[in-house]
Parts: sequence; structure tokens; C-alpha cells
Amino acid sequence: MLTKVPLLESEAPRDPLVLFNRWFREAQDAGAPQPDAMTLATAGEEGPSARMVLLKGLRDGAFLFYSNYASRKGRDLTYDHRAALVFYWSVTRHQVRAYGTVRRLGRAASEEYFSSRPRGAQLSATASRQSHVVRSREVLERRVLELAAKYPEQVPLPNDWGGYLLKPLWIEFWEHREDRLHDRLRYVRRPSTDAWRTERLAP
Repeated sequence: MLTKVPLLESEAPRDPLVLFNRWFREAQDAGAPQPDAMTLATAGEEGPSARMVLLKGLRDGAFLFYSNYASRKGRDLTYDHRAALVFYWSVTRHQVRAYGTVRRLGRAASEEYFSSRPRGAQLSATASRQSHVVRSREVLERRVLELAAKYPEQVPLPNDWGGYLLKPLWIEFWEHREDRLHDRLRYVRRPSTDAWRTERLAP
């Protein structure tokens, strides 16, 4: 059984990503289903939108995920570089929220990750014009077969697919406590630095 550590300012690490990694590992060890799943909220010309995406690690102090640049989320992030993330692990009764600015990962790094994916996932990513209307599933399946024949060995990285990095401006950690007197600790990045200040929020 997981032993809860009170979320206290005096005991919290100075770097919020240290605490994030600790909670992420706890969720994994406790058997949380898909612990790397996170809600990504964006806003664009079509209004606000949210969906689940997969965290692919932390890189340069930022949350890394991949997508199609022409998808709804990609269009939103071109329109407004700000976005928010939410992780919730019910098994450990922890939630993490983050807000920050998003930039694209360099093409070389995206190519490296794309080449490590299973061939089927590479073909699907290339075949799918994510978020666009498609006539039927058969159209998608036929396109995958065409691409498999065209690229019998290596599937190249599509021009409209790659990584994103969300650099947090603040990260909030929420921990369940009895009688709804939950703990909420927020780290706020100090302007023009990589230092953080912490503040407690009422539950």
C-alpha cells in the first residue's frame, strides 16, 4: 500500500520536475492505467479544445509530446503558443496541472523518435490527416497499404508531424486529503530565470 507523504512546502523539492518525476513513478509502481496520458488544452480560432495525448518524457525542462502539425491541436498551437496540461492518477490520488508556452521540437529530434516507433504506427501517422474529415475507415486502410508498398523498408518522417515542448510557467500539485482539505502546492517560475517560488492554494 502506498504511503502518503504530506505535501508540505518545507519538504517539497525546489525543482517541481523532481516532484513530478516522483509522483509519476509512484503512479507507475501503483499500477495506474496509462500513467503517461495527459489532457492537453489549447485555444485557437475555433475556440478552446482539449484531448488526451501521451507524455513522451521531459526534455530541457519541458513536457514532450508528438502530433500532426495540421491537426486541430497543431492549428491551435500555431494560433496561440500557450497551452495547459492535466495529469490525474486516481490510484495515488494525485493531480498535476501545468501551464506554459509551446514550441516545436527540432526536426532531427523528431526524426529520431519517429524512426524508433513501430512500423505500423509510422504508416498510420503518415496516412492520417489528423482531425480532418475522412469518407470511411476503408479509405484510411487503403492509404496505409499504399504507403506500405511505397516504403517497403524505411518510412520517412512526414513534413507535418513532429514533437512539441511545453515549457511550464507554473505547475500545480494536488494531493487528496481527508474531509476535502486537500493539499495544493503551486510552483511559479520567476521571470527570466529557471528558479521557482512556491505558494499554497486553498483547496
